Amino acid sequence: MIIRKLKPIMALVLMVLSMVGGIAHAETMLSAREVVDKFQGQLLAVMKIGKQLGYAGRYDKLYDAVATSHDLTKIARIVIGKEWEKLTEAQQKNLTDVFSKLSVASYAHNFKDYSGETFTIDSEENTARGGVIVHAHLTIPGDKDVKFDYMLKDNGDSWRIINIIADGVSDLALKRSDYTAVLQNEGFDALMVKINDKISNYSKQE
Repeated sequence: MIIRKLKPIMALVLMVLSMVGGIAHAETMLSAREVVDKFQGQLLAVMKIGKQLGYAGRYDKLYDAVATSHDLTKIARIVIGKEWEKLTEAQQKNLTDVFSKLSVASYAHNFKDYSGETFTIDSEENTARGGVIVHAHLTIPGDKDVKFDYMLKDNGDSWRIINIIADGVSDLALKRSDYTAVLQNEGFDALMVKINDKISNYSKQE
């Protein structure tokens, strides 16, 4: 009898705990704007000691920053498009891993030193599909500003960057142009070689 009486009480307690947990998660989850702001701050921090770190040091410092702010699996899927479903699970994992390394390598190569640059977030807007676009710009002393439009989606755990448009040029569009044709015409192994060659070239252009 006691057990029967306790069951409804336990169910109520579990429901309340679940609600509290959901509220706590919502409170700790960074907004799209905060995700971009944090990532830009991490980029600047690495740039300020970029020369001392060297390429390998910048890569190591930026790996977690990119992994926690970008939806790297979604990026890989978007780049490959319909070809993604034709890949085996192991190939999908390998492709996501190598695209992750490519993203980090690109940042380590392009943000290598500091000369007074600053990031500024200008505005944000909601998209029709539930995403957010964060508009920002990089001020470079003695040069013109670079405009960045960060496209983010909520993956259930946090807002993540899925594309960056720099001065009107889409990073995803460039990747699709570079790599989809290789996969279709030359195969998966040839694509992996091409991406790994790109990563290797970044490391050599110090």
